[in-house]
Amino acid sequence: MRIGVPKEIKVHEYRVGMVPASVREAVHHGHQVIIESGAGAGVGFGDDAYIKAGAEIGSDAAAVFAAGDMVVKVKEPQASEIPMLRENQVLFTYLHLAAEPEQTAGLVASGAIAVAYETVTDDRGGLPLLAPMSEVAGRMSVQVGAHCLEKEQGGAGILLGGVPGVPVAKVVILGGGVVGTNAARMAMGLEASVTVIDKSLARLNELDMQFGPTLNTIFATIDTVEQFVTGADLVVGAVLVPGAAAPRLVTKEMISAMQKGAVVVDVAIDQGGCFETSKPTTHADPTYLVDDVVHYCVTNMPGAVARTSARALNNATLPFILALADQGAEAALRADAHLMNGLNVCRGHVTYKAVAEDLGLDYRPAAEALG
Repeated sequence: MRIGVPKEIKVHEYRVGMVPASVREAVHHGHQVIIESGAGAGVGFGDDAYIKAGAEIGSDAAAVFAAGDMVVKVKEPQASEIPMLRENQVLFTYLHLAAEPEQTAGLVASGAIAVAYETVTDDRGGLPLLAPMSEVAGRMSVQVGAHCLEKEQGGAGILLGGVPGVPVAKVVILGGGVVGTNAARMAMGLEASVTVIDKSLARLNELDMQFGPTLNTIFATIDTVEQFVTGADLVVGAVLVPGAAAPRLVTKEMISAMQKGAVVVDVAIDQGGCFETSKPTTHADPTYLVDDVVHYCVTNMPGAVARTSARALNNATLPFILALADQGAEAALRADAHLMNGLNVCRGHVTYKAVAEDLGLDYRPAAEALG
């Protein structure tokens, strides 16, 4: 199979779909890999490294899309990339379609077979291709939140861990999954007062056993969310409904009731966000104010630490890339129910139920759409 890897063009996105080590594995399996010139520069891999790994260098994105039977990316195809897709071409990347009606329409019109990293599952009920970036985003959320709390950034001028004689910051994390767990680990490491709110008692029990009495665990109700959010210095939105739009847990009224200079970091913004006041931002202009509360809503947070993120992502995606290439997309999808769960759009049909419901589109089961 010919695998095309274009350069990411989303604002301040430096990751790359395949690092040289992944290319070498694919070539060893007998596949051709075409990398757009400069695609790996943002993570420290020049064209020479890819040539050494066995890749061909494409002059531009159009050449890479035209050459590839499968296109491997990191972020969703941008407006200029969607027209390059063709019928039956495989697209393997993050899509987050529930919040993207225009992108969804473009993919449907293309006739491509679009497999989304974020809805591929595993035997334990997890999301193995989302997990590494969720780990990064969870850890980054506290890092950027701490920065945004500085006065120069519009924050209240609070140090997360305080100093002797001065209260520590109150950090509230909505959701106790991979993002929330990593955010809690970082915030506790910085000696803040940390509360995780989740609707799963089983998960709260696991977090309590993992972190002990230093972590405050609270069952999620409208009342508890309002109580803890309005009293927080930093709130991290870490909720996830796989493939679907994130629930809006925090209302405008709650934001208005927060203290001036408080910070909210919406890690769920790829799926529409869990704060009613959230809107997507970029690394070029990451924050804005609503009622004097700093909002950080960057849709590709891990792109800021691209070298770490690209390697972590490739570790997870490579087995699936090889399966799709070795067996062919149809055979690989039919052979692996977890990979089939990643199929979001196929030959003109939306094949992920949550996406279809959120966007008001017709749904066709994945196996049926494959034909």
